[in-house]
Amino acid sequence: MPTGISDGIAAHVAGTRFEALPAATVVAAKHVLLDATGVMLGASGLAAEAGPFVRLAAGQGSGSCAILGTGRTTSAALAALANGALAHALDFEDAFDRAPGHPNASLVPALLALAQAEGGIGGRRFLTALTVGGDLACRIGLSLRRSLEAGGWYPPPIIAAFGAAAGAASLLGLDAHGVRDALSLTLCQATMPGEIKHSRDTVIRAVREAFPAQAAVLSALLARDGVTGFEQPLEGKGGFFALYAGGEYDAADLTDRLGRRFWIEELTFKPWPSCRGTHAAIELTLALRAEHGVAPHDMAGITVEVDDLQRMLAEPLARKQAPATAIDAKFSIPYCVAVALTRGAVDLDSFGPGPLRDPAILGLAAKVDARVVENPPWQHGGGGAIEIVLLDGRRLTASVGNALGCPERPLAADVLVAKFVACAGRAAVPPGDPHGLAEAILALEACEDVGALFS
Repeated sequence: MPTGISDGIAAHVAGTRFEALPAATVVAAKHVLLDATGVMLGASGLAAEAGPFVRLAAGQGSGSCAILGTGRTTSAALAALANGALAHALDFEDAFDRAPGHPNASLVPALLALAQAEGGIGGRRFLTALTVGGDLACRIGLSLRRSLEAGGWYPPPIIAAFGAAAGAASLLGLDAHGVRDALSLTLCQATMPGEIKHSRDTVIRAVREAFPAQAAVLSALLARDGVTGFEQPLEGKGGFFALYAGGEYDAADLTDRLGRRFWIEELTFKPWPSCRGTHAAIELTLALRAEHGVAPHDMAGITVEVDDLQRMLAEPLARKQAPATAIDAKFSIPYCVAVALTRGAVDLDSFGPGPLRDPAILGLAAKVDARVVENPPWQHGGGGAIEIVLLDGRRLTASVGNALGCPERPLAADVLVAKFVACAGRAAVPPGDPHGLAEAILALEACEDVGALFS
């Protein structure tokens, strides 16, 4: 009988079966896998930052687990490390707007590695693990009443690690005690310092999901082999919430309609390969550009209104106006606005060495600043407003409650397939039939061996 929050969560993860999943949840889980694997394939050919992780994994391990888009294989733990590095490198993966984060960026690499290592993992089992893992990460984010950043941490990969561990434990068929042990072992490994936001030259922010993905695989495998964890890895006096949030959380958000509502249905899928917090500014810039026919040489100044969560995308302003790395540019509202105005699009080619040094883009980015709005009327981290002042004195303004791709304004299934195919085409070793692979993913419940799809 469950006696606490950790026990209740563990029992839920261990006891959830595919037959209990709502139809909309199953569709959402398949979209997650389609989007995540497409982004990882694209990163294999585009993200040099992930190269050291791929080379380490391929050179240090042997096994049947694919490093996506490379034609190379390795052990489960090292495949999770390498694919985790690919998962966020393009900053193109799904997001959860209600408690900003990326619940699946470490989960999908962990599950794919284990599915290939174990062999014979069917689509229904895989989708169930993906659902319970992603849902737990979302629930942890929703339950927080003090940001992890207040303690100097960087939340997304830390929170996602526990969802990835739960999903991995589910995939391996662990019982409730085993799930709790896996969460405990993850608590021994999950970390990401807030300093990741402040260093101009680091690329760790791009490859950060490598660490929680590997931790999830190790935790689940060790738990299966009998390593005993803690009784209360989540709510204990030295557990997750105490360590990372000063004990400030609401348990109701962890357990509300647990097993009946799955937050994986409420994800945002990105139309642009940059931080979700830049998307409102990108969407508004593109709309004003198209409506009014304005060009970069018309600009006197641009002000983007942001909330406190988006503040990090505009500060320090001088650095954000001239980012040094691709991942820093993806976390820059001035740069993204300048790219949108200059090129009329923000795509996979917008963050390469050429654009990062383009005088036209950088000159326009220098004209973009931001104003922080307290208690704004838009979705926290997802909406925003913009004012463009033209040299002829005209002022163009626009606002949006939540940027394109959110649950209220979702990307259509055919758009997600097109995104997958485009990303797959940029892989270092592209799949032979990306359309066929996309179709197989979207029919995953009929698949008898998920790992074989990605061999």
